Amino acid sequence: MPVSVQSPTRARTAGHRTRKSISSVSAEPKAAVDQSIIHRPNDLSSVPSLLSAILTQGIAAVSSPSDDAARLDLLSSARALVLALESPRETMIRQCWADMACFTALSIGVDTGVWAYLGRDDGPKTVREIAEHTGFEEAYLGRLLKHVAAMGHIIEVGKDEYRPTNFCKALGIDRLGVAYPLFTGPGNTGGVLRCVASFPSYLKSINLTTPTSITNSNTQFAFDTPKNFFELCHDPAYAPMGAQFNTHMGSYAFGRPTWVDEDFYPVEERLLEGFDAEDETAALLVDIGGSIGHDLQKFRDAFPEAKGRLVLQDLEPVVSQVKEGELDENFLTQQPVKGARAYYMHSVLHDWPDKACLPILEKVKATMKPGYSRLLINENVIPDVGANWESTCLDVMMSCLVSSKERTKAEWTQLLERDAGLKITGIYPVGNGVESIIECELPTEESDVPAEEGESLTEESL
Repeated sequence: MPVSVQSPTRARTAGHRTRKSISSVSAEPKAAVDQSIIHRPNDLSSVPSLLSAILTQGIAAVSSPSDDAARLDLLSSARALVLALESPRETMIRQCWADMACFTALSIGVDTGVWAYLGRDDGPKTVREIAEHTGFEEAYLGRLLKHVAAMGHIIEVGKDEYRPTNFCKALGIDRLGVAYPLFTGPGNTGGVLRCVASFPSYLKSINLTTPTSITNSNTQFAFDTPKNFFELCHDPAYAPMGAQFNTHMGSYAFGRPTWVDEDFYPVEERLLEGFDAEDETAALLVDIGGSIGHDLQKFRDAFPEAKGRLVLQDLEPVVSQVKEGELDENFLTQQPVKGARAYYMHSVLHDWPDKACLPILEKVKATMKPGYSRLLINENVIPDVGANWESTCLDVMMSCLVSSKERTKAEWTQLLERDAGLKITGIYPVGNGVESIIECELPTEESDVPAEEGESLTEESL
């Protein structure tokens, strides 16, 4: 499929601000940097303390396999140890060469069924056997597998013979493996990676300012199109990116705490108690922008006896994939469900810059019943210090793809209370880069106090 590719130096005419000559800006004289640091460990002095922490955390993780927090602490220290021991050159080579080559090989393996075949059981398989099954040329497949093994994702058991790791097996599961073709895109389109590659040039084109335009985003810059990222995904010319994206969103939260878990958001206390169950037409939960219904299904599984309608809302190309349930596709232009007990949005507002969020919030606000309806926003609340890498990488990717962001507590307060006129009544976090539940209601005269000044928030340290 032919694809329009722009030169980074080509003048953009899609409404971007005129780029200042970044190179012409006078800079302070650079201090001389000792070039020998390129070949020295990044932080050898921290190794003893990291090893001590790993020993303690390792014992805790092994002795309590169900304690995921202990495992994550150990993982964090192990990653820090690798970075401390690596030299800057080794880090650069790993990021720019080894990781990129591995990503390419993994993507090829997903696309051709290599990992599905290798991971169908625990036994070793020869390169010849895998090549015969997948149609690969044996010699080149062997080169790809050798690098993937060198990166630790499959296990080399002999010359041209490999067995799978759990990661390799998981790549054969569609909801996890689909991320790779989504990022590379169909044909020669470049997919998400095309946006990543263009982002440095795009930032220069907007004078190194915060991306906020939904009509002139980096996606439009990268693909030379008026379509935003979501419209592009569902463009038949880029099929099956839309279906891949929906599947990927389902796998993103797989295995992570969910808002209906017992120790997350108190569903029974805050939603089920006080619900108008006598009205057979009453809506209990409206999932706005709920994709193909992952979260509604989790709610059904957790509370199968809950009364009330459960409504899924998303755009037509998405809800058309859902075969059952109460569906609606017009949530961006109207909110047809009035007076529901709860309106729920999971990773919806992070798709939009603040100005574009306000119309969505206004439509929900207009249908909420005072003293009864709640708006539940399942999103990251980025802490001021010590943010988790899963949250920070998502923040950068949102700016790259859709000119949006992950928000801090102060930014949520600004958007929801000061701009949208809602009242935050609670923030329920679980940590480790998992999204929080931000609970909002219509304000009353008694509660019309900014969140950081009042005492209504039931949050832990963020």
